[in-house]
Amino acid sequence: MTAGFIEWTVFWTVVAVALVADVVVARLGGRTSTVRNAALWSGVWIGLGVLFGVWVALRLGRDAGIAYLTAYVLEKSLSVDNLFLFVLIFAQTGVPTALQHRALFWGIASALVMRAVLIGLGVYLLERFHWVIYVFAGILVFAAARMLWGKDEETRLVKASCALCTSWVGRFIPIRPVTEGTTFFVRERGRLMATPLLVALAVIESTDIIFALDSIPAVFAVTRDPFIVYTSNVFALLGLRSLYFVLAGAIRDLRFLRTGLGIMLLFVAAKMLLADIVEIPPVASLAVVVFIFAVAIVASRLFPGPRDFRRPRKSARARAR
Repeated sequence: MTAGFIEWTVFWTVVAVALVADVVVARLGGRTSTVRNAALWSGVWIGLGVLFGVWVALRLGRDAGIAYLTAYVLEKSLSVDNLFLFVLIFAQTGVPTALQHRALFWGIASALVMRAVLIGLGVYLLERFHWVIYVFAGILVFAAARMLWGKDEETRLVKASCALCTSWVGRFIPIRPVTEGTTFFVRERGRLMATPLLVALAVIESTDIIFALDSIPAVFAVTRDPFIVYTSNVFALLGLRSLYFVLAGAIRDLRFLRTGLGIMLLFVAAKMLLADIVEIPPVASLAVVVFIFAVAIVASRLFPGPRDFRRPRKSARARAR
């Protein structure tokens, strides 16, 4: 079975209700995200994404459900790498912790539209031109190399993006050097000005395009069903804001995470290239992706780098301040 009006309606209804609930809870609970609240919401988003996969299996069949869960776990794993960039972006733009949630919310919300366009374009190209699959595989190999050896290059990329976005925004509207509450714009002496929050949002959007070019081809190695590709992308992105506040203080300690993600991308690239020769079952793909991610996390905790010993551990309450 393929997704129809009912499946898309249920999906958008669930997403809309969850986003409204997220905004309401954020307003009732205050603007400062604590680690405890962020962890709770991360669990809610992950649970919601998994439950939607169960519903897909019941509605569209077992194979569709497994394909969704594989794509979701893959996207969720790759999205964790975005957290490295979020830390750098907020450090470069000077956005305080209490205001970061707003830039992340609108950055992720607008990314849903942008990814819909890119996924539609990718599906169209794959259906019209078979050779595009080799282009996508090449993109994945390049992304894997960036994961394995390009950490310093990503830091330079973020700094260059911050400078470029600041220059680009400044051409249209003056930029106020300090933030003003949760607003993207402020009026000073009758003159409309942008705040650093708007610059951070622009950088998040520009860097997400780069990550979309990595993650979307990776999902096409699992399935080419537009419904599964897009819904797995959306549910992986929706919990990213809460996950950032959970892992922001510990993300640099996961020293083998990027290695694991690089190996994961090489696996899906090989799966895409060998699709006409060897068919890897969806269950096997899911098992490999989960295994690689789990090993990377466990290895990071068992074999911490030297920096972890030199720096005293902070409690969850201290990281939330």
